[in-house]
Amino acid sequence: MPGDTIEGGGVARPSPATVAAACPLGTERLAAWVAGLRWVDLPPAVRDAAPYFLLDYLGNAIGGSRAESSAAMGRFLRGLGLAGAATAIASELRLPPQYAALWNGQAAHCLESDDTHQASSSHPGASVWSAALAAGELTSASRERVFTAAVAGYEVVGRLGAALGPAQHYARGFHPTGTCGALGCAAVAANLLGLDGAATANAFGIALSQGAGSMEFLSGGAWTKRFHPGWAAHSGLLAALLAREGFTGPRAAIEGKDGFLRSYSDAPRAELVLHALGSDFQILRTSIKAHACCRYKQAPIDGLLALVRQHRLAPSDVARITIGVLGAGFGIIAEPRAQKLAPQSVVDAQFSMPYGAAVALLHGRASIREYAPEVLGDPAVRHEMEKVVCVRDAALDARFPRQWPAWTEVETSDGRRLRAAIDYPKGDPENPLSDDELAAKFEELCGTTLDGARRRAIIAAVRDPDATRPIADLTRLLGRG
Repeated sequence: MPGDTIEGGGVARPSPATVAAACPLGTERLAAWVAGLRWVDLPPAVRDAAPYFLLDYLGNAIGGSRAESSAAMGRFLRGLGLAGAATAIASELRLPPQYAALWNGQAAHCLESDDTHQASSSHPGASVWSAALAAGELTSASRERVFTAAVAGYEVVGRLGAALGPAQHYARGFHPTGTCGALGCAAVAANLLGLDGAATANAFGIALSQGAGSMEFLSGGAWTKRFHPGWAAHSGLLAALLAREGFTGPRAAIEGKDGFLRSYSDAPRAELVLHALGSDFQILRTSIKAHACCRYKQAPIDGLLALVRQHRLAPSDVARITIGVLGAGFGIIAEPRAQKLAPQSVVDAQFSMPYGAAVALLHGRASIREYAPEVLGDPAVRHEMEKVVCVRDAALDARFPRQWPAWTEVETSDGRRLRAAIDYPKGDPENPLSDDELAAKFEELCGTTLDGARRRAIIAAVRDPDATRPIADLTRLLGRG
């Protein structure tokens, strides 16, 4: 981080780290850092990461805008009769910012192909960018201001989720994308609205009473998981707008007796909220999915595809597939086995390890094409799913959540045992998608929604090296009509 003071506009001001260190409470210290964060505070790698993750978000939001759940959300929003100036991505709607954020956040999570923060097991981009674009339009912000606020959002989502502990948070039945996302989006909006540290702390406190997201969606393929990042973005914007008007929230929203950490985890590690704040940026610890399904399925699918390609395996060559699955994800993608072998909806398939392995074996990929309603009932897919067995492995769990490893073993019909171990699945910070690979993913996600000229224009606008341009230069390309 920069030194003790930053020169700007002829006025020396304390750096965010200096201000944060002077605040006595964790909530207030984090709020002060968020309020003070500026583009000049961000290292070059973080500046480069912001448009990279924005492009991935936009591909997911544009593609997800055509999902059945998005159609229902669109009918709801039209029925409200609201009018505003904020862009609802890939829609003709112009909405108040908090409702545009709701639309965009739910759309961005529909395809189950959005980014994942490693240590928190959360999907920050779907909520953070939804809040950032809406608040950026509200404030007529530049791209660099929107990027800066989004980085602050990734920090808050990632740090809070890591402090909760993914396994502990899941054990209580909560989805970190929704719970942590509300406070992260409050940080985004507070930064763009220019709130000071005290008002930002109030925004955290207001968001605390809105953070939600139940894992019960797993029991029946419900659409509520898709709702979580949209609601988080809506809640964060609402919290910051209320705080701007002087509405107050609890001062110790994060660390208080009934605050965020104690409410959502049995074993929180509060020290992780502020550890290396301003030097260890969480956006750099976030992965982008190479496959259109749950993050816990990424490494196993990578392993299976590696074996298929290396040994030129056809489905008829494979007698059994055994997959070592992380314990934190076992109840999400592997159990109950009977349910995972009989997905009834796209959501069910997105969270079924046997389904992901079967389509990868049959089609050599697990993209949005394979997670389509017409593929669910394919008898060939159902046949291959029966070959898949998931097991727990304590050695994998010992490396989680810093790593999300897995191993895949194939027993062939002629008696061979082939094994692949994946430490860093494709898309991890240690094994990232190249710029070209990311652009190809963007094209695939929204190729049936926008024409080629519009897609190319969006990529160019996101990657424009002049970060001082207004965010409106991008958002005007994102609507429809």
